[in-house]
Amino acid sequence: MNVGLIIYGSLTTLTGGYLYDRRVVDYLRSQGDHVQVFSLPWRDYARHLLDNIGWSLPSALRSARLDILVQDELNHPSLFWLNQRLRWRVHYPMVSLVHHMRCSELRPAWQNQLYRLVERSYLSTVDGFIFNSVTTRSTVEALVGAHKPSVVAYPGQDANFQTPSPDRIRRRSFEPGPLRLVFVGSLIHRKNLHTLVKALCSLPRDQWRLDVVGSPDIDPAYAKRLTAQIDKEHAWGQITLRGTLSREELEAVYLQSHLLAVPSSYEGFGIVYMEGMGFGLPAIASNTGAAPEIVTHGRDGLLVNPRGVEEIASHIADVASDRERLFSMSMAAIQRHGTHPTWLETASSIRKFLQEMIT
Repeated sequence: MNVGLIIYGSLTTLTGGYLYDRRVVDYLRSQGDHVQVFSLPWRDYARHLLDNIGWSLPSALRSARLDILVQDELNHPSLFWLNQRLRWRVHYPMVSLVHHMRCSELRPAWQNQLYRLVERSYLSTVDGFIFNSVTTRSTVEALVGAHKPSVVAYPGQDANFQTPSPDRIRRRSFEPGPLRLVFVGSLIHRKNLHTLVKALCSLPRDQWRLDVVGSPDIDPAYAKRLTAQIDKEHAWGQITLRGTLSREELEAVYLQSHLLAVPSSYEGFGIVYMEGMGFGLPAIASNTGAAPEIVTHGRDGLLVNPRGVEEIASHIADVASDRERLFSMSMAAIQRHGTHPTWLETASSIRKFLQEMIT
């Protein structure tokens, strides 16, 4: 197959969505397919809308020798009208790879109404969908119906590490000292780190420690507000901002942590939850979005109201004081990780779907 892929920025970007795209591209190429990546520059939403009236991308797509074009749905503001212009000028089908819908995030209703209009317009222009979760599929189908071909292909679990042994998890769980939490994700408002910090700072300072792993560069204004919040709480003794880490460094943090805490306001899937489970880390995750497809409340993690500061704090305090429960949840997290599809299975199902779209 000759496959095109439209993304913003670089395929090497360190977020869950780009990891998904990268894994799919690597698999397709390993199977002998040719994948051509069309990269649009990152800009603000309004400037992305202006991409629809440009000529360079349509020209490149018309001249490309493709069998099928995959578009990361993140690019919808740049494509909602451009796709209509392409419809009568290209012979190949267009498929949207949907990680999560922008209009599903928590923000003022009037803003989401605008995003919903643009996303609905975009989604109506494609021929099929690749969804990363049942939740994402349901959200899209509520907007444009269920009449187009689609596949749900969960982000795969990564088996390229040694799962901690039960003995190691037991020792870690019952080590004396504070509960060690880790947040992994870009420092952006949707990830809700500010709420987690507020919840933690309401607890006794000797009860917890927090490592924050993630880039502050995507939303520098939010990162600045977050550091000001930590300053105000005088919490630098308990909170460490580690920035972006290598894979080996991140694995070392996972191995020494007790609990993954990423109470995002919305996740279309939440690769980080599955990743943490592979290291025996129960997840504190939001009860909105697709996190409940991964986390079973009270068994291998805790589902919380993303705005519930007191609720989040209460759950953390309970786990900190009940290490037997922590150990039980940690073992359940390992078990849940082991039942999840691998990246090979996920990418294979996507390739099969693309082949079916072509024939």
